[in-house]
Amino acid sequence: MAAMRDLLEIRERELLAPYAAHNADSLGRAHPEREHALRPAYQRDRDRIIHTTAFRRLEYKTQVFVNHEGDHYRTRLTHTIEVSQIARSISRVLRLNEELAEAVALAHDLGHPPFGHAGETILDELMAGHGGFEHNIQSLRIVEILERRYPEFPGLNLTWETREGIIKHMSSYKGPLPEGLTNEIALSLEAQVVDVADEIAYNNHDLDDAMRSEIFTAEDAMAASLWAEHYETARRDYPDTPEDVIRSETVRRIINAQVTDLIDSALGRIGELDLKDIGDVRRRGHGVATFSDDMNRRNLELKKFLMARMYRNERMKGLEESARKTITDLFQAYVSDPGMLPGHVARREGADGRHRMVCDYISGMTDRFALEQHARLTGSRAAR
Repeated sequence: MAAMRDLLEIRERELLAPYAAHNADSLGRAHPEREHALRPAYQRDRDRIIHTTAFRRLEYKTQVFVNHEGDHYRTRLTHTIEVSQIARSISRVLRLNEELAEAVALAHDLGHPPFGHAGETILDELMAGHGGFEHNIQSLRIVEILERRYPEFPGLNLTWETREGIIKHMSSYKGPLPEGLTNEIALSLEAQVVDVADEIAYNNHDLDDAMRSEIFTAEDAMAASLWAEHYETARRDYPDTPEDVIRSETVRRIINAQVTDLIDSALGRIGELDLKDIGDVRRRGHGVATFSDDMNRRNLELKKFLMARMYRNERMKGLEESARKTITDLFQAYVSDPGMLPGHVARREGADGRHRMVCDYISGMTDRFALEQHARLTGSRAAR
């Protein structure tokens, strides 16, 4: 059977670009283990991520709108799937390793706490003086320590390349890094693609969800040139089509335009830098997977519009205040009385300290579970 994996790796050499991350060249895993006879390393990483408890919890974690706001808004899970789909599409055209890109995409938000970015901000404040909180670092902590599924080692024992892709999703991080990771070398192109695919997904789908929830209208969004261009052409091409379908068509066209621009720009930079292999990527491949200057300008314009009209909207501020009270009350209660925690959580205090133990527990909660625990704590109905 090992010959089958060898055959797959030979086929990979023929299909993938020389600058892609090839399974046979992986730097390996923290804990040595025999590789699978049929599945290459990055495929195995992807499979391990999918089977985690943390991945399943993403279904009930906020992307922007809390779970009870409606059944049709994106959740952290549907966002993750969308990022994976976009990253694989880009990777295929660039002849990169789709399975590595998929593994990084599926793991990149495992560490997000309940209530979206508001939850992250609140936990970081509560953890001041105790190491802080950042969701990419937490994602790595989950796959390295907190998930316990194998008798031979803690975590998932993912390859170095997948772990690097998870931590380097946060490209601006300047703090201490786990052993074996460094900010000095460039990311694999697969990890760079996931980073941009994440931005493409959340900008466009937050735009769609905001209109669905009537936070702003299609007419309001004309202030962003990307929306204006593609909305006007979609409306002209399909004059008798219902507005909700035109909205979906516009989002689809923006995503297609951004993906196409990214691919063209990346191919140009690969040629300019004369990237021959993964070593060249590491040495001088910083920022290869980026938009053209024009698309980058228009994407920033869209982000500024979303910040002003959606993320700072009064409705979003109300959700943030509810999240703040829920998380703060739970955090303070558990720190004061760790006996309230499940036994398997409380046992980690010696290894991690009380504050990190509590932070791990709360960050792993779904929105629904956090609201239920808060209601139990306060003796009130779950907040809405």
